[in-house]
Amino acid sequence: MDNSVRVFSTLALKGAVARLAEAYLAASGVRIDADFAPTLALLERLRSGEGADLVILTREGLDEMIGEGRVARDSAVDLARSYVGVAVKAGAAHPDIATEASLRAALLGARAVAYSRLGASGILFAQLIARLGIADAINAHAVIIPMGFTAEKLVSGEADLAIQQISELKQVGGIEVIGPVPLNLQTAAVFSAGRIVASQRAEAADHLLRYLSSADVAPVLRETGLEP
Repeated sequence: MDNSVRVFSTLALKGAVARLAEAYLAASGVRIDADFAPTLALLERLRSGEGADLVILTREGLDEMIGEGRVARDSAVDLARSYVGVAVKAGAAHPDIATEASLRAALLGARAVAYSRLGASGILFAQLIARLGIADAINAHAVIIPMGFTAEKLVSGEADLAIQQISELKQVGGIEVIGPVPLNLQTAAVFSAGRIVASQRAEAADHLLRYLSSADVAPVLRETGLEP
């Protein structure tokens, strides 16, 4: 469509982009045509030649695309950062996860833990349980999904705890976010955006980039579990 901007976005910003799309359409007359997937999946699609005008990826993923000449270096902008969190089904008890020891106990005490194989949160969690020396015990009963929202496994009853970016956990109804994994055990993921070099709608893409990085969207980012 001539009045749309094709956006590939990491799942972490799905809630924010979905909420912003209506306001952006009303203000600009341009529709955000967004497709959401984990960064690693989006990188594969971009490398296979699939077209988009603008991408929202982890900063590391965006830098890879800039290095490969797929994203315009001068268009890159950091939008938000996010922390990996832990969630339970609504109404379930909230285990203590405030310290490394209590998080370890909570994970070992869960019947099953859900995490993602492809997302940044899943990569971090796999490294974390290895560091804690509990990888074999957790993975023996874990529900590991290829992509999507881990908290859906809480609603279905397949898992007691779900691990993912807090902004992704918040996109599933019927769950409660306990809080972040202790901050000394993780590094915030930075999500960044840039214009695809081959875009035929460069001006529209740049306008959307300016909007997404403006102070106007900060409240929506915070409400969806992100930090501007």
